[in-house]
This record gives sequence, C-alpha cells and structure tokens, in this order.
Amino acid sequence: MKMSSSDRAAGARMAPGSIVASGFLGDDSRPLADIIEADEEAFRALGLDFGLAAEGLGALLKEGEAGLGAELRHGKGLVLSSDEARGKAPCPWGDGLHHKGSVRIGLAGSADFLLVSELSLHLLREHHFCQGRGSPFRLEPSLVKRVLEA
Repeated sequence: MKMSSSDRAAGARMAPGSIVASGFLGDDSRPLADIIEADEEAFRALGLDFGLAAEGLGALLKEGEAGLGAELRHGKGLVLSSDEARGKAPCPWGDGLHHKGSVRIGLAGSADFLLVSELSLHLLREHHFCQGRGSPFRLEPSLVKRVLEA
C-alpha cells in the first residue's frame, strides 16, 4: 500500500504525546501503511466490514456511556464500563475532533476486552486503522469479531 502525503503526516502525529499520551502505534514498528493493509486483510478474512463493525461497536459505546461508570451487562456475553474524560482529541489525519471518553467492552468470563472511543471508531470507519499492536485502543480484528458476535 502506497502512503499519501496525508498518510505520512498522520503517521507523524501518531507518536506518543503528539495527540494522545500513549500514541496510536503501541509497540508496533511496522510502517503505517503495512498496519492498515494487514488489518484490511484480517477484516476480509474474518468477513467483517469496517463500517458495520464501527456501527456495532458504536452502539455498545453509547450503551456503556449511559451507565455513567457503572458496570453494565450486555446480553450474556459482554460487560461494559465507561471512563469519562473531558475534552476532544483530533484525528491524526486532521478530519475531525472526537470526544475523549471511552468504554471498556469486555467478554464475560475472559480477560479479553476492547477500549472503544469516538476517535477509535472514526479511525476504524474512515481510515481502516485499528491502531498498532500494543496500543491501548487497538481494535484487534479477531476480538472485534468475537465482541460483535457475543
């Protein structure tokens, strides 16, 4: 995948402390284009659509936010809890500001969970960027599928 000048500039803004304290790449040393390409391949292999995944996770985000920090059960398979944060975070690609709060979506009976925010959903939907391995907000494709099927 060839990187545009916009992608290169976004990649530079993904470093820790540039937009968010932890950055967007975690301990992933792959080039941004390779991260996106690998996640696109994983989504295809899992039969996932980026827009539909963002929509499904977005519904869980809203449900979790409504709990105002309390742990909520969603069906039999998920546990939701919100973490409110003030302010907004910009997209590294420069196409919007997004509320900083997040929701932890855990698989019941498991240590597996996703941290989901408005920004992470935007990155998923608009840029097919699940974030780098080791990033706290990484939307690991196989875990996204398990959460959406729970």
